[in-house]
Amino acid sequence: MTGTGTQYVSISRRALDLEDYIDIARRHVGWIIGPAFAGLVVSVVVANFLPNTYISRAVMQITPATISDVIVTPVSSSQLTERVVQMQNEILSRTTLGSIINDPKLQLYADDLKRKPLEDVIEQMRSDIHIQMEVLPGASAKRASAFTIQFSYTNKYKARDTVQTFVTKFNEVNLSISRTIDNSLKTFVDTELAAAKANLDQLDEQLTKFRQQYSGKLPEEAAYNMSQLTTLQTQANALTDSLNRAEQNRMQVDAALNTARAQKQTIEMVFSDTTITPPPPPSSPAALKNEELANLVKTVKDLDTRIGVLRQSFADNYPTVREALKTREFMAKKRDELQKEQDAEEAKQRAAAAEAAAKNSTKPVPKTTDVRKLQALEEAQGRIDQYVASLEVIRLQKLRDQEKLDKLNAEMTRVRNLLAETPGIDLGYKALERQEQNAQTTYQELLKKQHLTQQSEALNTVKAAENLEVLDPPSLPEQPSAPKRPLIIGAGAALSIVLGFVMAAVREAKDASLKNLKDVRAYTNMPVLSSIPLLENALLVRRKRRITYLAWSAAVIVGAIMVSVSLYYHYAYAA
Repeated sequence: MTGTGTQYVSISRRALDLEDYIDIARRHVGWIIGPAFAGLVVSVVVANFLPNTYISRAVMQITPATISDVIVTPVSSSQLTERVVQMQNEILSRTTLGSIINDPKLQLYADDLKRKPLEDVIEQMRSDIHIQMEVLPGASAKRASAFTIQFSYTNKYKARDTVQTFVTKFNEVNLSISRTIDNSLKTFVDTELAAAKANLDQLDEQLTKFRQQYSGKLPEEAAYNMSQLTTLQTQANALTDSLNRAEQNRMQVDAALNTARAQKQTIEMVFSDTTITPPPPPSSPAALKNEELANLVKTVKDLDTRIGVLRQSFADNYPTVREALKTREFMAKKRDELQKEQDAEEAKQRAAAAEAAAKNSTKPVPKTTDVRKLQALEEAQGRIDQYVASLEVIRLQKLRDQEKLDKLNAEMTRVRNLLAETPGIDLGYKALERQEQNAQTTYQELLKKQHLTQQSEALNTVKAAENLEVLDPPSLPEQPSAPKRPLIIGAGAALSIVLGFVMAAVREAKDASLKNLKDVRAYTNMPVLSSIPLLENALLVRRKRRITYLAWSAAVIVGAIMVSVSLYYHYAYAA
């Protein structure tokens, strides 16, 4: 120590042994037991005054569709497991939780609503709700097949009813979301289908107008037009050949006509010295025969003309030609017989005339009628008339064929023009066809989608699609899940004991006095010959001891009262 001040020297403490620790505990036993007792009382009181928390639990299972996707293809892109998150967000929303809290049947958090705003109570309720996805045995590891709903509350009946409310909400929200999805899909598909139908009708109308405007010039009609042109060319070639044959026939008939006319002139020249006497009176037999012969000759000539005309169009085996030939043969035979009778009669007349002339040579011999000349002239004239009629038939046939050929040429020109214009409209027509085909494809696909949406709506109606089912109904908890009173009491007691030891250690560290002979020997390095015990006033000692007993008694009594009250509250109200 110096004159200017006190100087402290730091001395390290000696190592403590078990006896030292026991002495320390004995010296500071009040600081150890007091906090331990206080901590025990406080932990018991706190544990008993904490309200019981009951957890009600329900499990909802996601059942797959009862109808295979092969039969009915799902139209929604989201699985029910994916929509559970959406349903959870909707159920845990402020509006839904607020309606559940204010439900008069539940009356949740009534005391908290008196002290807190609704927003804080909603957050508190949201923290008391736990929704967890689970995978049931046999389900795919990538997709949960069930989920649990847990709710913690101080009233086990309200906890169960609240979980039941959540189960009902999940079913309602699932049904609402399914209907919303179905309605959205139906509205979307119906709108797209109406637009596709309008577009398809418009393209069909444009294509119809295009076809009407360019009728015969369309690419799809090119093959028909080419075939028609080939047919027309074949017909035109046939008509050309027919005209050529008709021209050849005309030349042949014309030559035959000239020959017949020459033959007629020759007959007239040969029989020029023969006179034809006037015919006998009409009532005489000779006149009747002459008239009948003339009629037969004319009939045969008419039949020859008719047969010649028919042979221009029909073969000899044709019924009409065959009948005409038979009639002509019969008439010619009859004509020849009558001609023979008439020749015989004329021969008799000529013999009688010659005999009369011989008797009366002075009288001139009259010229007789030459029937053969008349027949030859009529036959020649008949052939001439037949050839003239054949020429007329050939002329008319040529006119008809030429008219047909002109029409065919005009039609071929029209078809060639159509074929020439086809490549020019090919691009526009194909573009319209592609647009119409695409529109038709889109319309058919939308029709299928509309059918699928109707099937999906029907499946949801009969609950044959993915659905929610209650696997485990909301449980009624028998034992509270919190607080863990033994744990709280044990932890409180342990902490208080530790605190007591810490406080004792702190007091021991601050006390620098020598407590026993070990300290004297260790810190003075001097031998101890004897020790004198500390003598205190007995009255002061007894007073101090009574005060200590009184304090501990009061503490124990107060602690017991607090523990009793907490136990009474716990069993009377909290339980």
